[in-house]
Amino acid sequence: MMKKYRVAGMLTGFIILLNLIGCQDTDISQKDERGQMSDKSNTISIATVAGGCFWCVEADFEKIPGVVKVISGYTGGQKERPTYEEVSAGTSGHVEAVQIYYDPSRISYRQLMDAFWQHVDPTDPDGQFADRGPQYRSMIFYHDDEQKKIAESSRQALAESGRFDRPIVTEIVRFTKFYEAEDYHQNYYNVHGIRYKYYRYGSGRDQFLKKIWANDGANQIPAKESRYSKPDEETLKKRLSPLQYEVTQNGGTEPAFQNKYWGHKRDGIYVDIVSGEPLFSSLDKYDSETGWPSFTQPLEADHIVEKADWRLFMARTEVRSRYGDSHLGHVFPDGPPPTGLRYCINSAALRFIPREDLEKEGFGQYTSLFK
Repeated sequence: MMKKYRVAGMLTGFIILLNLIGCQDTDISQKDERGQMSDKSNTISIATVAGGCFWCVEADFEKIPGVVKVISGYTGGQKERPTYEEVSAGTSGHVEAVQIYYDPSRISYRQLMDAFWQHVDPTDPDGQFADRGPQYRSMIFYHDDEQKKIAESSRQALAESGRFDRPIVTEIVRFTKFYEAEDYHQNYYNVHGIRYKYYRYGSGRDQFLKKIWANDGANQIPAKESRYSKPDEETLKKRLSPLQYEVTQNGGTEPAFQNKYWGHKRDGIYVDIVSGEPLFSSLDKYDSETGWPSFTQPLEADHIVEKADWRLFMARTEVRSRYGDSHLGHVFPDGPPPTGLRYCINSAALRFIPREDLEKEGFGQYTSLFK
């Protein structure tokens, strides 16, 4: 059950030769008892669910269009301010859970419930996948009578669907109090991406879900709508400089200390030179003394694709953009806190948008990061 402390050892085996390698929270006010929160312009609703490891549940729900943010924590117990050690040991009565902040004008509570069932084993009363014990069981915590009605209706529909050959045992109970988990658990799938992927695969979660929902692919969370795409080859050759083309399309590497952004210090974000998708923030940039722009984490984890790279006869993890499919650089486990990661990125793969131009360039959602 103490899974959080076992995965770090899986990182051994990386070989790092630096001379050969190239390279956000929305502020929302206090919720009311009905699970709604008001910001300056609209109403954000809250759903609270438990589905085993909150790293995984948080990662799954943050991918859904209309979800503003997801927070990992503990609920369902009696002890005030429980610690992770107490919850994981099963001594506090709480379960690992998440609170989902969502825009009801974009996604309904029923749609969230449909997504929830597709990412848990609702027939397991004793935990979820590799994590055993009542502190890891699946549960739904309703904030008002309407949520209760919808949750019970969706559970009944699942039970009648014949999807599972065992009874649905997920409990639906009234929400009481939620305690945020320790900082190192928040956004874990993004901050500690490599470790998280090792854990998730080893847990068997995705293998189980693929088997159950294979017939219709319903376990796939809809991707956030994207305005980003890769231009055709002719456009790329006209738009990109020879170095930009060589780096992004052929996996090339620009010279260390002789590139545009290695010593760049302005506030803003870095987007893919090919697709324009947001990749990194100046807030996560640091001087790695390697001569290439280095970041501790992505701005948008969904826009980063990691692939094994053996081109220099050693194990490296290549970093590419999701929509542009651009070669960006590599990620290494030798970075500073809080992530311990170093995203070593080619300047030629990036375009910088300064803080003052974010709104004008269509990235106004990131302006709050720099306030």
